[in-house]
Formats: sequence, structure tokens, C-alpha cells
Amino acid sequence: MSGNHYKGHEVSCCIKYFIFGFNILFWLLGMALVGIGLWAWSEKGVLSNISSITDLGGLDPVWLFMVVGAVMFILGFAGCIGALRENTFLLKFFSVFLGIIFFLELTTGVLAFVFKDWIKDQLNLFINNNIRAYRDDIDLQNLIDFTQEYWECCGAFGADDWNLNIYFNCTDGNPSREKCGVPFSCCTKDPAEDVINTQCGYDIRAKPDSEQKDHINVKGCVPQFEKWLQDNLTLVAGIFIGVALLQIFGICLAQNLVSDIEAVRASCFFT
Repeated sequence: MSGNHYKGHEVSCCIKYFIFGFNILFWLLGMALVGIGLWAWSEKGVLSNISSITDLGGLDPVWLFMVVGAVMFILGFAGCIGALRENTFLLKFFSVFLGIIFFLELTTGVLAFVFKDWIKDQLNLFINNNIRAYRDDIDLQNLIDFTQEYWECCGAFGADDWNLNIYFNCTDGNPSREKCGVPFSCCTKDPAEDVINTQCGYDIRAKPDSEQKDHINVKGCVPQFEKWLQDNLTLVAGIFIGVALLQIFGICLAQNLVSDIEAVRASCFFT
């Protein structure tokens, strides 16, 4: 049907194959992310014991791959096949799904701006829950270490938040060698050191505050994240606006293609 003329109506090949090409990339990338997530769960033995998915007290970073990958796969499939087969149901599903995502992003942004203090409290709670589960999952551990190294922070609001972890707390009954310490990712980096000293945080919180500052980052990750947002507000806003415009552009293109297809089909009934 594509490319055939019916009383002046035709399906735009440019729009059709642009949507197809753009979404096939999304589809493939979504499959890749889901595949990586399944491989990670397989390596951790989760697939052989499904109930262990809910056992982790903190965030399993694999969920990010699975959720984002699944959304991209569904969107890519609907847009790709819908455009290629000129299937109006899939194209409308693509538009509605993309519209829902856009609405959720917009709502989240507005709520985050209006309820700043509540968001800060929830972020603090989220980080502390993950601190408790730091040694329970290697992916979570790597994520926390990356965050603390990147933002040069320690804990949610300070190094003492690591008292929440059974291995790092300062209680008398704690037999761990890491007692009253912090992870190595809290330590200040010495440019002259080529090898990371993973024991640099041992016993550091047993020392006076003035001495701690010489060895570890004492600022919390929540205030450091706030500072990063303020310093990069233009970049963050630009990314959000760019993503929003792409989503609106995708919805408009899909709706335009649906209109073309329905117009061609309607003209067929009157020929």
C-alpha cells in the first residue's frame, strides 16, 4: 500500500522509514539491556532462585537495566513494526505509551521542584537503605562506590551514616575488621598512588573529626548531589528539554503516519 496513490493520498515513505529506522535502534538497544540484566542475574544465581530478587534490602542495579531495557524494547517494537507494517494499532500504542512516559517525566519534575524537602528525605532514606545492604550485593556495592568517588562524598549526610551497616558500625559487639571504618570510596585520593588502598577507611571514624578530614571525604552525598545539580543546572535542563522534544517529535510523527495510513485506507473504500 505504501507509495501507491489513491485520490491524492499516500503514505509518506520518509516518515515511515524514519520511524522504522529510529525505533529499530531502540528495539535492539532494549534487547541488549535486558540481555545484560539477565546475564547479571544469572551470574549472581538469581535466575536459579527467583525468590532472591526480593531478598536484597537495597536497590539491585540490575533492575535499572531490566526496566529501562523492557520499556525501550516495547517502544521500539511497537514503533518499528507499526511503521513497517503500517499497523495503526501499534503506532497508536507507541504514541500513547510515549505520551504516558512524557507525562510521568513532567509530573516527576514538577513534584520534585514543589516538594524539595520531601524528595531530600526520601533520597536520604533510599541511600541509608542501600548503605545497610552494601555488602549484600556486588553490583550495589560498585554503584555506591562509584557514587561516593564521583561526588567525593561519604554516606547520605556524612561518614557516620555508615553506622547503619553491620560491618562498619562502631558498636562494642561488632567483630568486623571494618568496625568504625568506611568503604575505600570515601577516602580522599592521592594522585601519586597508582594502586587503590582498599583499607584506607579502616578505623577512621574512631579518630577525631579534624583528623578524619585529612583522610576521607566528610561531606554527604545528598548535599553533594544538590551542589552538582546547581552547578550543572543548564546541562540537566537541556537534557530534559531535549528528551521531551524528541518524545513530542516522535508522537507527532507517529500520529502523522497514522493519519496518512487512515486517509489512504479511507480513499480505498470510495474507489
